[in-house]
Formats: sequence, structure tokens, C-alpha cells
Amino acid sequence: MNARERLIVALDLPSVAEADALAERLAGHVGLFKVGSQLFSAGGIEVVRRLVARGERVFLDLKYHDIPNTVAGAVAAAGGLGVSLVDVHALGGSAMIAAAVKAKADPGLRLLAITILTSHDAAALAELGLAGPVPEAVVRLARMAQQAGADGVVASPHEVTLIREACGAQFLIVTPGIRPLGASLGDQARAATPATAIAAGSDYIVVGRPILEASDPAAAADAITAEIAQAGTP
Repeated sequence: MNARERLIVALDLPSVAEADALAERLAGHVGLFKVGSQLFSAGGIEVVRRLVARGERVFLDLKYHDIPNTVAGAVAAAGGLGVSLVDVHALGGSAMIAAAVKAKADPGLRLLAITILTSHDAAALAELGLAGPVPEAVVRLARMAQQAGADGVVASPHEVTLIREACGAQFLIVTPGIRPLGASLGDQARAATPATAIAAGSDYIVVGRPILEASDPAAAADAITAEIAQAGTP
């Protein structure tokens, strides 16, 4: 992959019109667009269909977490939309992940498992009753997801090296919580720069507000792509 292909932009916007306008401005500057709960709730599957019809690759980030049969149906439906990436919560367990893997009809669809949200720290895990430090929990969930057949995980840049060591070179790692140098951390408890994440072994990075809120989103995306390139492309 080249540096541009490794940049995923999170279309975390309140309306379809805003998402369409931003996607048009960023066409050719990014590798994928992430459609999450906010935009999907505003525009539904038509948002995804419009992006795919324009030739864009889409990461459908709805973090499925339910009984295995329900999640399998959701993954099958997502594959029918032509998306490239879809995710489930690793906390749903190995049976749920395995059912989601089995439901993938399109060989080009990659299934990711969410490990620990980048907004969570050790205190948040303790509140949820999850044992051990954050890195240990992330690696434990990543291994479980891999054994269940997932193509990769979504994980903080702080755990990328550990996941790569535990799960190998072919396991896909998508990293949110990315903030270019000088950008505000917002609600991200475990963030890193694009170069740091790529150097650690991330395959893709997800960037939202630093691009969405920029006066020139395309220029902001290009600057991040340059950071990725400087970190080296495996």
C-alpha cells in the first residue's frame, strides 16, 4: 500500500449533505472513508451506497456486539453493500466473531475486532470489571479474535507493537486515536501521531477531527499522508 491508501478518514458528521461535500473534497486524497454510528443513523445504508458507487472504499464502523446469529446477519448485510472493512466488538466473544467470519460472502471484505476503545484507560477498565492493565487486555482480545478467524483488530497505537508481536505480520491492525503534532487530544486517552503509529506497525490509521475541522481538509489529509510516508511503508 502507498501512504495515501493507509489513511482512513472518519466521516463523523451530523448530515448526509456534509458527508457528501467532504467526501467530494477529499476524493483522491485518502484511502478509505469510515462511516460510523452518527452518520449511519443520519443517512442509513444510502450513505454507504453513495460512497461505494463513487468508487470509494468504505470502513463500516458499527461495532456489532450481539448474539452470534444477529451479528452474522449484520455482517452478511454489510458485505452486500460492497464495503471493504467491517467491525465487531471482541468483547462479544469468540463464538460471535467466528459466526461473523463465517457470514462473510465477499472474500474482499475484511473483518476487524474492536479490542479496547481508545477513550478507555486503566480506570475505565477497572470500572467495567476487566482484569489487568490495558495492554494485557488488548493483546488477550487480539489473540482471541485471531483464533476465531478475524482478519485483524482495531487498537490504540500504544498497543500496536505488542499486537504485532503476538499475532504476526499478516494480521491487520487499524489504529484510531491519531492526532498530528500540535492537534488537540479531545476525548482520546491513548493517542499518537501518524508517524508513531505507522512506525509501530499499524496498517491503517483513522483520523477524524484534525481533518474534519481543518480549514482545508484536503491539505490536512495530504500533510498526514506525508507523515505516513516519512515513517516508511512496509
